[in-house]
Amino acid sequence: MILINLLPHREEKRRLRKQAFFAGLGLSAAVGAVVVAFGYAILQQMISAQQSRNDFLTAEIHKLEGEIKDVAGLKAEIESLKARQKAVEDLQIDRNMPVHLLNELVAQTPEGMYLKSIKQDGQSVLVSGVAQTNERVSEFLRNTAYKSEWLERPELQEIKAMTQQSKDLRDYKRLFEFSIKLSLKRPQDVSAAASGASVPAGAAPAASKSAG
Repeated sequence: MILINLLPHREEKRRLRKQAFFAGLGLSAAVGAVVVAFGYAILQQMISAQQSRNDFLTAEIHKLEGEIKDVAGLKAEIESLKARQKAVEDLQIDRNMPVHLLNELVAQTPEGMYLKSIKQDGQSVLVSGVAQTNERVSEFLRNTAYKSEWLERPELQEIKAMTQQSKDLRDYKRLFEFSIKLSLKRPQDVSAAASGASVPAGAAPAASKSAG
């Protein structure tokens, strides 16, 4: 028995190819949508993880900034305490300076010279008085310049001759009224000078031995 296909086979093949094309296109679109959705989900997860790290870092930065402010405040407080401590130490060191000043003036003032006033302003001292001769004033200047442990840099501010009537009112004495400015050393300066002077004194014998 012979079968004869009377249907238009070309149109049928064309229709099948079209169906296959649209099916493949739909499958590709579906696969693409799945891939895009998966990639989007991964990207969102990465963004969320990075955001979490950013939030953590921001919180840590704020914490460190607070700690830095605390450290800066502690440093300022420490510096303030150091300044107060130094001020107290300076007061304790300087409280004996008037005693040293009076002792040095007594020791370095020659006979025939009398002090009438002593004014101290920090390390600056102004003394005024009367001397029998110019030589007494010169001797006082030399003593305070080279022999005094606590006084230095004497400067003669003023000297003038004057006459004073004696007690019996019979004659007049010629005197010299003077004003001298001095610098009073601080105890730490005296200690440093003493320690510095002791080094050459100890080194002198060694130098003489090496020379011999």
